[in-house]
Amino acid sequence: MRWLVAGEPFQDTFSKRAQADAFRSQLLTAARKGEGFSAYNGLPKSLVAKAATVNWYEFAIKYADRKWDSSAATTRRTTAKILARTTIALLPRQPTKVDPDMLRRALISFAFNKLKREQASSSVEQILRSVKRLSPTMAVWEAPDRIDGILAKIYTRLDGKPVAHSHKRLITRHLKLIFNYATECGVLSGNPIPKEKGRVKPKPVDKRSLVNRVVAGKLLDEVRDYRPNGETLHGYLATMYFAGLRPEEVSALVVGDVILPAEDADDQWGELVLHRAAPLAGRGWTNSGDPYDERQLKGRDEGDTRVVPCHPDLTTILREHVRGKKPGQLVFTGVKGGRVSPTVIGRAWDQARKAVLSAAEYASLLGKRPYDLRHTCLTTWLNNGAPPARVAYWAGNSVPVLLMTYVHCVEGEFEQLKARLESAQGALRAS
Repeated sequence: MRWLVAGEPFQDTFSKRAQADAFRSQLLTAARKGEGFSAYNGLPKSLVAKAATVNWYEFAIKYADRKWDSSAATTRRTTAKILARTTIALLPRQPTKVDPDMLRRALISFAFNKLKREQASSSVEQILRSVKRLSPTMAVWEAPDRIDGILAKIYTRLDGKPVAHSHKRLITRHLKLIFNYATECGVLSGNPIPKEKGRVKPKPVDKRSLVNRVVAGKLLDEVRDYRPNGETLHGYLATMYFAGLRPEEVSALVVGDVILPAEDADDQWGELVLHRAAPLAGRGWTNSGDPYDERQLKGRDEGDTRVVPCHPDLTTILREHVRGKKPGQLVFTGVKGGRVSPTVIGRAWDQARKAVLSAAEYASLLGKRPYDLRHTCLTTWLNNGAPPARVAYWAGNSVPVLLMTYVHCVEGEFEQLKARLESAQGALRAS
């Protein structure tokens, strides 16, 4: 079906002729009634969703508020950042006399933060009024020729470089959720994000980031000397290395979750019973005002648990950290008695890498982040014969995600395959 609006051609495709005829009749009926036709998609007002009557900025605020109560604090913060990024990309121009950083802060910290919106200063309110005035309607998302240009801006960093691939996947996933909501509300007639750009696949771990046990030992020993709480940081990072826990799971670990054998037992393997996580979100994003959002395990329902084996070496380390503490107390605490700060952990880890690694190694991906200790642990389990299903359970992942994430790092089976492959393929010799 092809038609013209103000001299511009539009077209749509139908699987059956009857459907095309019915659509043609709707266009003709609308034209006879004198309805206005959209210059974006060529459709009459009666066939267009509410897009042309809904301001993007107002819709974005409504979406942020709608998702607030059901979202984790870290998700609230991420949603606000993506809504701010998208809003700025849609503005035809920068608000007058407004610094770009100030604009971002106003959008993230107030416009899309349900808890802080009423606390905005007069200057911030003025910025947000300008944003509302400059924001286009949702009809901009029904213009196929403009979608790619808008997405290109959204996927670009402040310095003009493209965002990392993993960040792009995160943005795309949230945009799809936003537009699914717009479709459900009848604001848009469909999700404008192309399907091929919305595929979400876990990013494989780079093998170069893994640390062997010799280097890991040296790094952890160096962390122990960090002042003033090196012993705590050593235990925290050792738990990631030996048990593969996520940082937010280590932060939520209490004494009652650590089940250790008697010191004189022959078998020194213990267990860690995980049931809570405490990711750092910031005081402005949690209902309690605490910077850490204590909640259920990632991807699990409230009350679900996960039991992870505790390596004998980790048993020895944790025994010292739980000694004298009560069951409900945190295993690892900061200098002031609260949770250990990720900033402090990162600083101690960076200092250890500088002290232990050569200049070339320090500049490389080798153990670049503390999280690489978790990657090293899971890879070690897989490479030494632990069944993927069991490792996935210990890691808190699904089996497909686990295998796709560590596909480049699993080598345990290759040694067994070498002889068979060498024999099967053989050497090419001239006859």
